[in-house]
Amino acid sequence: MGTTKDILSPFLVWKQFFRKPVTIKEPLKRQGADRYRGFHINDIQECIGCGTCESICENQAIDLVAVAGIDTKSGDSGLRPKVDYGRCCWCALCVDVCTTGSLKLTNVFTWVDTDPDQFRYIPGVDAKPWDNATKGYKKAASLELYPLERIPMQHLHPEERHDSFIEIIKGFSKEEALREADRCVACGICTATCPAHMGIPEYIKAIREDNVEEGLRIMYETNPLPEICGRICTHKCETVCSVGHRGDPLSIRWLKRYLADQVPASAYASVLKSDSIEKNNRKVAIIGAGPAGLSAAYYLGMMGYQITVFEKLSAAGGMMRFGIPEYRLPYDQIDKDINYILSLGVEIKYGVSVGKDITLEQLEKEYDAVFAATGLHDGRSTRIPGTNHSGVYQSIELLRKITLGEPIEVAEKIVVIGGGNVAMDITRSLARMQRQKYGKVQLIATSLETEDIMPADREEVVEAREEGAIIYPGWGPREIIVENDRIKGLKVVQCLSVFDEQKRFSPKFDESNENFFEADMVVESIGQGANLSYIPASYFEQLEKDHRGRVLVDTLTFQTKLPWLFMGGDIIEGPDVIHGIANGHKAAKGIDQYLNANREEKQ
Repeated sequence: MGTTKDILSPFLVWKQFFRKPVTIKEPLKRQGADRYRGFHINDIQECIGCGTCESICENQAIDLVAVAGIDTKSGDSGLRPKVDYGRCCWCALCVDVCTTGSLKLTNVFTWVDTDPDQFRYIPGVDAKPWDNATKGYKKAASLELYPLERIPMQHLHPEERHDSFIEIIKGFSKEEALREADRCVACGICTATCPAHMGIPEYIKAIREDNVEEGLRIMYETNPLPEICGRICTHKCETVCSVGHRGDPLSIRWLKRYLADQVPASAYASVLKSDSIEKNNRKVAIIGAGPAGLSAAYYLGMMGYQITVFEKLSAAGGMMRFGIPEYRLPYDQIDKDINYILSLGVEIKYGVSVGKDITLEQLEKEYDAVFAATGLHDGRSTRIPGTNHSGVYQSIELLRKITLGEPIEVAEKIVVIGGGNVAMDITRSLARMQRQKYGKVQLIATSLETEDIMPADREEVVEAREEGAIIYPGWGPREIIVENDRIKGLKVVQCLSVFDEQKRFSPKFDESNENFFEADMVVESIGQGANLSYIPASYFEQLEKDHRGRVLVDTLTFQTKLPWLFMGGDIIEGPDVIHGIANGHKAAKGIDQYLNANREEKQ
């Protein structure tokens, strides 16, 4: 039923009939309303060239173009939007969707020019009279086309996990994954930043469409260890997520895990079409069953090569298995990824140490190519007084023993030296074992770096504290105090800075500001080193090295100066699972290219 106002409205318009018409003598000088949608301006320093404005424009009035002086870098495509006013309808969706808020519309609406090409320009680059305009259309604070807050990940509370090695993170439910996937604007900046260049927007789209099998296929195009990476990837992609400029970055790692968790291992072969591989008679040897070695094995196996992996330990996974605790990466999830690779016909020979049980010379003779991906399994020492005591351990050694189920010494009071993820891994592992043995935690982790620059992931530090460990950043170890052959503790001094102006490692200390951390046991966790003793001197001399002695390889193929020898993973690019996976993929392509070229030459 209509109101009185509804009934009277048609008659009220007649009052306009008696008003005098308004005539603007000079319409081009008239000011637009404060929120009028006029011509574009763009803060090109704030803009990251994500392309969401281009994608949302149905009139194709925006193109991303390269701009002189703006280089491609992590989190920035180097491109900037160019607007064509022959197509623009001033709908302002480009402003509404802008992830950084850099794009706006001024209230300037007049522009006279006889050259139509002038009406195509790059806001913020091509100077215009309205560049400093303050009025116009800006996205309302209450308007968001996508949620800015990420869906929280459910996890075990500290009291549920602090004395157990069961997995902490519960994973997304289907509803949670769909809601988080809906936050993605598919800009692709994450793909450019990911070392493996995974098709992140594509597999997130598969989640939105509830097509988990398609999502798995997309992931395997660039990453054959999705269960593993979905749990412990360093997720550099999230640090550049365009949505994260004004809100929380997308939970890319957890969405990857969700996809991998949804497909049972028994379905992998049919989903990934690996049951129709055409085999060839060429053989490739891989040294090390870590992320780089397994990645190369997968992609070479898919190409039909006969792959043999030589692994000195009793199980595959490298530092993923023997350096990352089970509460972060359960062994059954490692095995799910690895068992699928083995199903391709890849053979792993366990307990075989190259250089001892079999030589590199033998591998050169018996195989068409060799890929060395031996990782960083040797711990580094501070070499301060007292480090030769039997109560001083390397974190890598202890983490390996925990994985193997071997007994280790767990003292009542422990100090861990180091501020990286491995230091947090051993800190949290020993804290659990202290609680199991003594019913309480007395463990201090100390690092040169202050907390704001500690290399460990922030959540690792927070969770370590939740589990009872004390974190003392900003101290440099000076001496392990030993009395009557018993460790009493660690003497430290304040660290003023870790790096010099050129970002080189050059710590400075205030020797007058000392501290003492009481302990019965000290664990060093300041980094890992490579052991390349399996490479004979006659071969090693032929390899090209940098000033630090690290072997140099072709960055596209990971081929060394010895054409048949390829090297990758941690020994080339440092400790990072996703870099290792990317190295293995590139090396597989490089080996395929090398062997096919050789084959053509012989024919």
